[in-house]
Amino acid sequence: MKNKEGGDLKRLWDRAASKAPKISSTSTPTSVSIDAENQDQDQNVCNPPSNELQLALVQTSNNSGMEPEIGSPDVEDEDSDEEFDDEAVYVLQPDPGKRIPIMNYDVNDQDLVRRRYIAMGACQPKKHQFKITKIGGNNRRFSAHWFDTCEWLEYSVELDAVFCFVCYLFKDKTKHKGGDAFVKGGFRNWNMMKNRCGKHSGSLTSAHCEAQEKYDLFIKPDASIRQSMASTSKQAKARYISRLGYSIYCLRFLLKQGLAFRGHDESEESLNKGNFLELLNHLAERFEDVDKVVLRNAPKNCKMTCHDIQLELINCCAKETTSLIMKDLGEEYFAILADESSDVYQREELALCLRYVDKIGWPVERFLGIVHVEDTTSLTLKKAIEKLLMENSLSFSMVRGQGYDGASNMKGKANGLKKLIMDESPSAYYVHCFAHQLQLTLVAVAKENGDCFSFFQQLSSLLNVLGLSCKKIQMFREAQADYLIEALQLDEIETGKGQNQEMGLGRPCETRWGSHSKTVSHVLSLYPSIQKVLKRIGKEYNSAEGIGAQTILRSFESFEFVFMLHLMEELFGYTDVLSQALQRRDQDIVNAIDLISLTKQQLLNLREDSGWELFLENVKSFCLKHKIKVPDMDGFYKSALRSNKFFKKVKNLHRFRIDMFLGLIDRQLQELNNRFDEVNTELLVCMASFNPVDSFAAYDQEKLVKLAHFYPKDFSKTEILKLPYELSMFIADMRRDERFRKVKNIAQLSAKLVETKKNNIICHCLQASQVGLNSAGGDC
Repeated sequence: MKNKEGGDLKRLWDRAASKAPKISSTSTPTSVSIDAENQDQDQNVCNPPSNELQLALVQTSNNSGMEPEIGSPDVEDEDSDEEFDDEAVYVLQPDPGKRIPIMNYDVNDQDLVRRRYIAMGACQPKKHQFKITKIGGNNRRFSAHWFDTCEWLEYSVELDAVFCFVCYLFKDKTKHKGGDAFVKGGFRNWNMMKNRCGKHSGSLTSAHCEAQEKYDLFIKPDASIRQSMASTSKQAKARYISRLGYSIYCLRFLLKQGLAFRGHDESEESLNKGNFLELLNHLAERFEDVDKVVLRNAPKNCKMTCHDIQLELINCCAKETTSLIMKDLGEEYFAILADESSDVYQREELALCLRYVDKIGWPVERFLGIVHVEDTTSLTLKKAIEKLLMENSLSFSMVRGQGYDGASNMKGKANGLKKLIMDESPSAYYVHCFAHQLQLTLVAVAKENGDCFSFFQQLSSLLNVLGLSCKKIQMFREAQADYLIEALQLDEIETGKGQNQEMGLGRPCETRWGSHSKTVSHVLSLYPSIQKVLKRIGKEYNSAEGIGAQTILRSFESFEFVFMLHLMEELFGYTDVLSQALQRRDQDIVNAIDLISLTKQQLLNLREDSGWELFLENVKSFCLKHKIKVPDMDGFYKSALRSNKFFKKVKNLHRFRIDMFLGLIDRQLQELNNRFDEVNTELLVCMASFNPVDSFAAYDQEKLVKLAHFYPKDFSKTEILKLPYELSMFIADMRRDERFRKVKNIAQLSAKLVETKKNNIICHCLQASQVGLNSAGGDC
């Protein structure tokens, strides 16, 4: 597909969109509210629904019955055979300072571009921290209330200037060749804002008023000649809207279940036409009212089932959902959660979610969108996130938390995405899920330590030999059963409910928390059974499998393998307990941080002389039991797993204790220290002082005041001075009020404050709590 001057996104407006003015609507076209009858009078005039199909969707969603009352006519389109230009591909910039003039687009595509810009709405980031500039010796900046005074205004974050939305779309430059700063370059002389807005609007014959009139006519389908020519009976309109409604019901079900829409063969003779058509046909077969208006009984040019219509309806659903999210968010602060992945075509994509506190005080996470990115560098990801936020009139200055994975391009301290966003919004603290960070430390140790990496390579080869066929798995089960019988006869193990269950050998996986620990633990418990099976495979198989079993058996019965097996069991034993604790939903932040510190201390104790001696004694005892040769610690080291050419000539004691034992423990401690950032940990500890458990037992006024200092733009110096007194009143009120006795966490506290309307009395306390909830966006 050939790209035009605007960019490389697929056109959102297809032939159905070009026919959309035929659809009748009673909705006010300048509103973006979900309720078509109760329009918000303060809504922007520049934010109508994306198209008339979307207006019909709004009306359908508001009707309680299956049969809507109004609709659009079933008529032939005179231009139905007109070829649609698939060559038109444009990237539309939400920031007015980055746009190219409308007249630069292809003349046949200008209306489509206008529709898309109207669907996006004027760029009005009301909560943005507007830049302060010196004008006439005084500090001046743009004020968000001007958006309410002049609804046509839009603000460019890039240029720190305002533009006229309707003049950009509809100004006649052949009739009005000149123009003021609202059209060219942007206006930024803030001390003259009121007078210049009035001058720009001008009289009824001004360029702005003519553009406004064209805008109003453009977004009102009932006012167009084409719509008047297409008007038919009310019955035809009702049938159309019913057909649209049933298509939407099928679409909503498939979207909710995450099912594919299309089939490989959607012809009339096909036995399976795909989920969408099959579901619609299922409704038609069982409900007569549905059958009357869909599929065979629908006009050939208005079945509402083609792929283009499906995509258009999906787009409408997405816009309505996003509109509800933005309405719920309002002008509050939020945290962003982002992750990159690839689609089926191996193209890099970035998914973005918002975490914020809703109107009733609960922290919620909402998916905002997916954008294609050329690469995963931090600068590219920042631009993609900024564009997605600007499309919804949001900016980085409203961000109060970040949550990503642990990749260097995301959390890097010098040029990572976290750093780039914090440069624009210093209070957008990065918080990574504690349990995920712990898993990353295990993966780092397993990959970056040579001895550990070699051990897991041997372990992987062992699992390949034992798990290639059902026969070998059955052989392993029999050996395990024989060992249990023998151990029971010798009273080495106890019997009881839930004990001595069959264990498998799962593979360690980077994305499955605790999988490394589980695999190592099972290999250690099943060591005699594995040893027996390897010997049997080596004797009975003459092929490559038998040779492989003999090779693996040599390393499996070596002291070095057993030593590493016990060492990994020891290390993962401590970290697995921590991992399970961090994944508990009722785990509070303070206890989680204490558990991390306790785990570090246990590892430090393990590396002491007493820890080494006890560990070595356990390994020797295991080797004696299973007839494994123990090397002399005063002798020189000879590797049983790798070539000796890659090792220095050292004694066994130095190799096993210094290089392997202490080396792995120190690496684990280093990763734990690097992954858990002290600044963010301190932020979470301060936030935990709001924990209401046990009548606010964790309450600490000093830490809560310190929490406010983390957000200097949200709390003025005067508010911080008053905060201790408000907190004293707050804690006294909370401990006295019986309604707060059963509150168990900060989220419930925030919701309860809104429910009891005490958020108005102690708004600063609630604000600190809400900001804390946002900054914990990446925490589980």
